[in-house]
Amino acid sequence: MAMTHRPFPARIGPSSAARSDLAWVLAGTVLTFVLSSALELQEQLAALAARFEAWQADEIPLTLIALSFGLAWYAWRRRAEAAQLLAHNRELAHQLIAVQDSERLAVARELHDDLSQHCTAIRIEAAYIQRTQSGAQIAAAAQRVAPTAELLQHSVRRLLRRLRPAELDELGLVAAVQSLCEAWQQRSGAACTFHHPDGLAGLGEAVDATVYRVAQEALSNVMRHAQAKSVHIELAWIPTGLELRVEDDGLGFDTGARVHGLGLLGATERAAALDGQLTVVSIPGAGTCVRMRLPLRTSRLASARWATAAGAPQESAA
Repeated sequence: MAMTHRPFPARIGPSSAARSDLAWVLAGTVLTFVLSSALELQEQLAALAARFEAWQADEIPLTLIALSFGLAWYAWRRRAEAAQLLAHNRELAHQLIAVQDSERLAVARELHDDLSQHCTAIRIEAAYIQRTQSGAQIAAAAQRVAPTAELLQHSVRRLLRRLRPAELDELGLVAAVQSLCEAWQQRSGAACTFHHPDGLAGLGEAVDATVYRVAQEALSNVMRHAQAKSVHIELAWIPTGLELRVEDDGLGFDTGARVHGLGLLGATERAAALDGQLTVVSIPGAGTCVRMRLPLRTSRLASARWATAAGAPQESAA
């Protein structure tokens, strides 16, 4: 069973344009009635249709009435569908706000509880060094400052990694995903393989970050829910751009019944921000496949493919 995530339309509130359009429809209806009464159009149309009785032309008015009712029903169904999508859109917006607030709270708490304490400790030691005259005491204070500064540096790196993976800047997309796969295998105990075109490059920071984060969230979901023995990650070219696939052999689930977490929502929004599409295919007992397709501009796609043309696809096992 497949479920496709796509961006939702923006909320559209009541407007004066809708009331104006309705007024024009009513005015046109009244004007038609007045003209028809004055010119006896119905009688003239009936007489004209009678001449073509062999062609059943006299049935056209009733057919047009049926068509009008059909179009009205079609418009009502589309309006109900739009209202449902808008309600879902509002729910997603509330969830995204909750995610943002939660992330900001977590960062603020870490800044206060971790970085603030380290900075305070360094400030106390610096004040002590200013007051003391003993070289031995200064050396001892410096020794106390060094590990505190190291802890502070680790805390800063951890926060920066939450905001943007340092591996992307240091290693590039392919090596960063490979490192992610290896780290996940060590934590989970399940096998993880990564298949990719050789020399994949030139996609841009936004695409790199999106691919990495979606792969990261997919692996996180596998560890939390799937109980899988193996996971396979694949990056591949498709005619319209780039495709990421993360497949596992775990428990699977019913995509129509399950309420998806905020992590998958964030992955969906990341793909939608680049005009991409994220699809989850899963069957209970038969594993899950998370697939993301990102359309790339022709020039960027040609440049990236040119960079990979000389190499064969590579497969790595963590």
